[in-house]
This record gives sequence, C-alpha cells and structure tokens, in this order.
Amino acid sequence: MGKVSDEVFELVSPIAESFGLEVIEVLFEKKYDGMNLTVVIDKDGGVTIDDCEKLHRAIDAPLDELDPIDTPYILNVSSPGIDRPLKTERDYRRNLNQKISVRLYKPLDGKKIYDGVLVSYDDETFTLQVKNKQIIFNKKDTAKVEPIIEF
Repeated sequence: MGKVSDEVFELVSPIAESFGLEVIEVLFEKKYDGMNLTVVIDKDGGVTIDDCEKLHRAIDAPLDELDPIDTPYILNVSSPGIDRPLKTERDYRRNLNQKISVRLYKPLDGKKIYDGVLVSYDDETFTLQVKNKQIIFNKKDTAKVEPIIEF
C-alpha cells in the first residue's frame, strides 16, 4: 500500500469497526474515470449494499478533513466479491473446507497450478487436499490463491 492507502486505512478502520465491519484493503488507483479511492470491507455473513452506503456516508467528512489526497478522486466502498484472491487470515478462514486454486511462482513436482480443498492454514503455510493426498504450500511461494466458484 502507498502512503495515501495507509493513511486512509488508519482513518477508516476504527469507523468501520464501529459498524461491525473490517477494512480488508484500501486501493488508490487511476481508472478510466480518474483517480479512485476504494475501501474494501467485509464482515461475517457478507457485506450488504446498506453496509457500503452506511460506511461511505460515515467516512466522507473525516476523509475531507484528513485530506490525504491532493487531486480529485472518486470514493468507493465495496465488498471483496466471492472470487477475491485469498490474502488475509479472514480470507483463509472463509474458504476453509472449500475448493481453491493455487498458482505458484515456481513448479512444485512439475506443476504450477493445483486445485483442491483448503484443509488448514497458519500464518506461513496452508494445506490443500488434492485427490488422496495433502500438500503443504508456503504462502510466500504462491503467485495467486483464489476460490473456485461452482454454480
């Protein structure tokens, strides 16, 4: 995260927590319509549009006061989405016993992509049940870890 993202994260996290929400990440990026400040939130049971609107209203004035951004920007408050890559402890917890896909930077046993069920995790590693065996991955060796969405 950059300076702006860090400052905004520190400002909005306690406000979000007062509504029972967790700020997962803050993105400050250029998009087709200009600079966008996106606050990604989550809570147990998932985020509703009302949660997003409530937090948006609550952080609008404090953000103007803090004024961490010297250019015009668009403020967005968003949920992580069901296909959000696993990054935080909460992401791993939410996907425990679910099918996930793991993409590695370097091949392990000749493969760079593994699909299986997330059976456990800790701060450094996670374990995937792939067919009839369990494979332990180091989080730092993974390029992308994401849920497999089946309809």
